[in-house]
Amino acid sequence: MTERVIGILGGMGPLATVELFRRIVEKTPAKRDQEHPKIIIYNNPKIPDRTAFILGKGEDPRPELVASARKLESWGADFIIMPCNTAHFFAEDIQRAIKVPLVSMVEATAERIAKMGLKKVGLLATDGTVRGGVYEGPLARRGIKLVVPSEGDQRLVMEAIYEGVKAGKLEFGRRLLLEVAERLQPRVDGIIAGCTEVSVALRPGDLKVPLIDPLDVIAEKALKLALGLEAL
Repeated sequence: MTERVIGILGGMGPLATVELFRRIVEKTPAKRDQEHPKIIIYNNPKIPDRTAFILGKGEDPRPELVASARKLESWGADFIIMPCNTAHFFAEDIQRAIKVPLVSMVEATAERIAKMGLKKVGLLATDGTVRGGVYEGPLARRGIKLVVPSEGDQRLVMEAIYEGVKAGKLEFGRRLLLEVAERLQPRVDGIIAGCTEVSVALRPGDLKVPLIDPLDVIAEKALKLALGLEAL
Protein backbone atom coordinates (compact mmCIF):
# COMPACT_ATOMS: atom_id res chain seq x y z
CA MET A 1 0.00 0.00 0.00
CA THR A 2 1.41 3.38 -1.04
CA GLU A 3 0.99 6.01 1.66
CA ARG A 4 0.98 9.68 0.75
CA VAL A 5 1.77 12.84 2.70
CA ILE A 6 -1.12 15.29 3.10
CA GLY A 7 -0.34 19.00 2.76
CA ILE A 8 -2.81 21.42 4.35
CA LEU A 9 -2.72 25.00 3.08
CA GLY A 10 -4.20 26.63 6.16
CA GLY A 11 -4.56 29.87 8.06
CA MET A 12 -7.84 30.76 6.32
CA GLY A 13 -8.74 30.84 9.19
CA PRO A 14 -6.58 29.19 11.84
CA LEU A 15 -9.56 27.66 13.68
CA ALA A 16 -10.81 26.03 10.48
CA THR A 17 -7.32 24.62 9.89
CA VAL A 18 -7.28 23.07 13.37
CA GLU A 19 -10.76 21.66 12.76
CA LEU A 20 -9.72 19.97 9.49
CA PHE A 21 -6.65 18.43 11.13
CA ARG A 22 -8.78 17.20 14.05
CA ARG A 23 -11.32 15.60 11.73
CA ILE A 24 -8.65 13.77 9.71
CA VAL A 25 -7.15 12.41 12.93
CA GLU A 26 -10.55 11.38 14.32
CA LYS A 27 -11.56 9.63 11.09
CA THR A 28 -8.32 7.63 10.90
CA PRO A 29 -8.91 3.97 11.87
CA ALA A 30 -5.68 3.86 13.88
CA LYS A 31 -4.91 1.86 17.00
CA ARG A 32 -1.49 3.45 17.48
CA ASP A 33 0.33 6.63 16.48
CA GLN A 34 2.23 4.95 13.67
CA GLU A 35 -0.99 4.13 11.79
CA HIS A 36 -1.89 7.81 11.25
CA PRO A 37 -0.97 9.52 7.95
CA LYS A 38 1.81 12.08 7.71
CA ILE A 39 0.39 15.61 7.52
CA ILE A 40 2.24 18.86 6.83
CA ILE A 41 0.32 21.98 7.87
CA TYR A 42 1.29 25.46 6.75
CA ASN A 43 -0.86 27.83 8.78
CA ASN A 44 -0.47 31.13 6.93
CA PRO A 45 -2.93 33.72 8.36
CA LYS A 46 -1.16 36.46 6.37
CA ILE A 47 -2.92 35.44 3.14
CA PRO A 48 -5.06 38.47 2.15
CA ASP A 49 -8.82 38.11 2.54
CA ARG A 50 -10.20 36.14 -0.39
CA THR A 51 -13.69 37.63 -0.32
CA ALA A 52 -12.42 41.22 -0.22
CA PHE A 53 -10.37 40.63 -3.39
CA ILE A 54 -13.18 38.87 -5.27
CA LEU A 55 -15.45 41.83 -4.49
CA GLY A 56 -12.79 44.26 -5.75
CA LYS A 57 -12.00 45.69 -2.31
CA GLY A 58 -8.75 44.05 -1.25
CA GLU A 59 -5.26 42.79 -1.98
CA ASP A 60 -4.72 39.86 -4.36
CA PRO A 61 -4.25 36.67 -2.29
CA ARG A 62 -2.82 34.65 -5.18
CA PRO A 63 0.89 35.39 -4.57
CA GLU A 64 0.61 34.18 -0.95
CA LEU A 65 -1.55 31.21 -1.91
CA VAL A 66 0.92 30.11 -4.59
CA ALA A 67 3.94 30.67 -2.32
CA SER A 68 2.26 28.65 0.44
CA ALA A 69 1.43 25.78 -1.92
CA ARG A 70 5.01 25.74 -3.19
CA LYS A 71 6.31 25.53 0.37
CA LEU A 72 4.12 22.51 1.08
CA GLU A 73 5.29 20.89 -2.15
CA SER A 74 8.96 21.53 -1.31
CA TRP A 75 8.47 20.09 2.18
CA GLY A 76 7.25 16.79 0.75
CA ALA A 77 3.46 16.98 0.44
CA ASP A 78 2.17 14.50 -2.16
CA PHE A 79 -1.06 16.46 -2.57
CA ILE A 80 -2.55 19.62 -1.10
CA ILE A 81 -5.96 20.45 0.37
CA MET A 82 -7.37 23.78 1.55
CA PRO A 83 -9.96 24.16 4.33
CA CYS A 84 -11.09 27.50 2.84
CA ASN A 85 -14.02 27.33 0.43
CA THR A 86 -13.52 30.85 -0.97
CA ALA A 87 -9.85 30.14 -1.74
CA HIS A 88 -11.03 27.57 -4.29
CA PHE A 89 -11.93 30.52 -6.52
CA PHE A 90 -8.16 30.61 -7.17
CA ALA A 91 -7.67 26.83 -7.44
CA GLU A 92 -6.60 26.84 -11.10
CA ASP A 93 -3.98 29.55 -10.47
CA ILE A 94 -2.54 27.54 -7.58
CA GLN A 95 -2.55 24.26 -9.51
CA ARG A 96 -0.70 25.81 -12.45
CA ALA A 97 2.11 26.85 -10.09
CA ILE A 98 2.77 23.42 -8.54
CA LYS A 99 3.39 19.87 -9.74
CA VAL A 100 1.53 17.96 -7.01
CA PRO A 101 -2.30 17.80 -7.19
CA LEU A 102 -4.46 20.37 -5.43
CA VAL A 103 -7.42 18.21 -4.41
CA SER A 104 -10.57 20.35 -4.56
CA MET A 105 -12.84 20.36 -1.54
CA VAL A 106 -15.53 21.97 -3.70
CA GLU A 107 -15.46 19.29 -6.41
CA ALA A 108 -15.43 16.54 -3.77
CA THR A 109 -18.44 18.13 -2.06
CA ALA A 110 -20.38 18.47 -5.32
CA GLU A 111 -19.67 14.81 -6.04
CA ARG A 112 -20.91 13.82 -2.57
CA ILE A 113 -24.14 15.80 -3.05
CA ALA A 114 -24.72 14.09 -6.41
CA LYS A 115 -24.26 10.67 -4.79
CA MET A 116 -26.79 11.66 -2.10
CA GLY A 117 -29.34 12.27 -4.86
CA LEU A 118 -30.06 15.87 -3.84
CA LYS A 119 -31.39 18.13 -6.60
CA LYS A 120 -31.56 21.52 -4.87
CA VAL A 121 -29.16 22.69 -2.16
CA GLY A 122 -28.75 25.88 -0.16
CA LEU A 123 -25.43 27.58 0.53
CA LEU A 124 -24.19 29.31 3.68
CA ALA A 125 -20.93 30.96 2.63
CA THR A 126 -19.03 34.22 2.25
CA ASP A 127 -19.98 36.82 -0.34
CA GLY A 128 -16.83 35.79 -2.22
CA THR A 129 -17.91 32.16 -2.48
CA VAL A 130 -21.47 33.12 -3.43
CA ARG A 131 -20.69 35.86 -5.96
CA GLY A 132 -17.60 34.11 -7.27
CA GLY A 133 -19.71 31.09 -8.26
CA VAL A 134 -17.34 28.73 -6.43
CA TYR A 135 -20.03 26.06 -5.97
CA GLU A 136 -22.39 27.02 -8.78
CA GLY A 137 -20.32 25.53 -11.62
CA PRO A 138 -19.42 22.19 -9.99
CA LEU A 139 -23.05 21.67 -8.90
CA ALA A 140 -24.56 22.74 -12.25
CA ARG A 141 -22.32 20.24 -14.08
CA ARG A 142 -23.99 17.53 -12.00
CA GLY A 143 -27.54 18.83 -12.56
CA ILE A 144 -27.91 20.30 -9.07
CA LYS A 145 -29.56 23.70 -8.49
CA LEU A 146 -27.97 26.09 -6.00
CA VAL A 147 -30.13 28.32 -3.78
CA VAL A 148 -28.54 31.24 -1.93
CA PRO A 149 -29.93 33.32 0.97
CA SER A 150 -31.75 36.61 0.39
CA GLU A 151 -29.64 39.76 0.37
CA GLY A 152 -30.55 40.52 3.98
CA ASP A 153 -29.85 36.99 5.15
CA GLN A 154 -26.53 36.97 3.29
CA ARG A 155 -25.50 40.00 5.35
CA LEU A 156 -26.30 37.99 8.49
CA VAL A 157 -24.15 35.11 7.20
CA MET A 158 -21.22 37.49 6.70
CA GLU A 159 -21.75 38.93 10.18
CA ALA A 160 -21.82 35.41 11.64
CA ILE A 161 -18.55 34.51 9.89
CA TYR A 162 -16.52 37.68 10.40
CA GLU A 163 -17.93 39.19 13.60
CA GLY A 164 -18.89 35.85 15.09
CA VAL A 165 -16.71 32.78 14.49
CA LYS A 166 -13.55 34.50 13.17
CA ALA A 167 -13.73 36.97 16.09
CA GLY A 168 -13.98 34.15 18.64
CA LYS A 169 -17.72 34.69 19.32
CA LEU A 170 -18.82 31.20 18.33
CA GLU A 171 -22.28 31.21 19.95
CA PHE A 172 -23.17 34.58 18.41
CA GLY A 173 -22.17 33.32 14.97
CA ARG A 174 -24.01 30.05 15.47
CA ARG A 175 -27.22 31.85 16.44
CA LEU A 176 -27.19 33.99 13.29
CA LEU A 177 -26.44 31.01 11.03
CA LEU A 178 -29.29 28.98 12.51
CA GLU A 179 -31.64 31.92 11.94
CA VAL A 180 -30.71 32.07 8.24
CA ALA A 181 -30.80 28.27 7.84
CA GLU A 182 -34.30 28.19 9.32
CA ARG A 183 -35.55 30.38 6.47
CA LEU A 184 -33.51 28.61 3.79
CA GLN A 185 -34.27 24.97 4.53
CA PRO A 186 -37.96 24.86 3.37
CA ARG A 187 -36.71 25.69 -0.16
CA VAL A 188 -33.98 23.03 -0.45
CA ASP A 189 -33.11 19.33 -0.06
CA GLY A 190 -29.92 20.08 1.87
CA ILE A 191 -27.62 22.92 2.93
CA ILE A 192 -23.88 23.26 2.29
CA ALA A 193 -21.78 24.62 5.15
CA GLY A 194 -19.86 26.50 2.46
CA CYS A 195 -17.43 28.31 4.72
CA THR A 196 -15.17 26.59 7.21
CA GLU A 197 -16.37 28.95 9.94
CA VAL A 198 -19.90 27.67 9.24
CA SER A 199 -18.57 24.11 9.56
CA VAL A 200 -17.14 25.00 12.96
CA ALA A 201 -20.42 26.57 14.16
CA LEU A 202 -23.05 24.11 12.86
CA ARG A 203 -23.55 20.37 13.23
CA PRO A 204 -25.68 17.93 11.15
CA GLY A 205 -28.40 17.55 13.80
CA ASP A 206 -29.03 21.30 13.90
CA LEU A 207 -31.18 21.36 10.74
CA LYS A 208 -34.26 19.57 9.42
CA VAL A 209 -32.49 18.90 6.10
CA PRO A 210 -29.04 17.30 5.61
CA LEU A 211 -26.11 19.61 6.38
CA ILE A 212 -23.35 18.88 3.88
CA ASP A 213 -20.03 19.75 5.49
CA PRO A 214 -17.16 20.19 3.00
CA LEU A 215 -14.65 19.85 5.86
CA ASP A 216 -15.91 16.33 6.53
CA VAL A 217 -15.93 15.51 2.83
CA ILE A 218 -12.33 16.63 2.24
CA ALA A 219 -11.12 15.05 5.49
CA GLU A 220 -12.49 11.68 4.35
CA LYS A 221 -11.13 12.04 0.80
CA ALA A 222 -7.68 13.15 2.00
CA LEU A 223 -7.53 10.20 4.36
CA LYS A 224 -8.35 7.72 1.58
CA LEU A 225 -5.71 9.29 -0.66
CA ALA A 226 -3.11 9.31 2.13
CA LEU A 227 -3.70 5.67 3.03
CA GLY A 228 -3.55 4.60 -0.61
CA LEU A 229 -7.22 3.56 -0.66
CA GLU A 230 -8.01 5.88 -3.58
CA ALA A 231 -6.05 6.81 -6.69
CA LEU A 232 -4.61 10.32 -6.84
